[in-house]
Amino acid sequence: MAGRRPRRCPTDHVPLDVDRILLGSLRTETRMGFAWKVQPMSASNAQKAYRCPGCEQLVEPGTAHVVVWRDDSLFGDRAVEDRRHWHSACWRIA
Repeated sequence: MAGRRPRRCPTDHVPLDVDRILLGSLRTETRMGFAWKVQPMSASNAQKAYRCPGCEQLVEPGTAHVVVWRDDSLFGDRAVEDRRHWHSACWRIA
């Protein structure tokens, strides 16, 4: 195509965040009368075992799941300590 200039990439290009795409984004959900922060955890990033509060079974390493904590924690940074790892199916039915 004669006369066309090549397209230039903008200089403020932001690289694609592959981890965010694979993990999913942090979201807020309402369950049990409270707002909760819900962060998906991919199987490749799940490296420890946790006890699921929904079924009391282990969320085994290598199992995709969700990490959940109260959105309205009065303790701010303590909300991180209050995180719980749920099987995705258990969280959906909670």
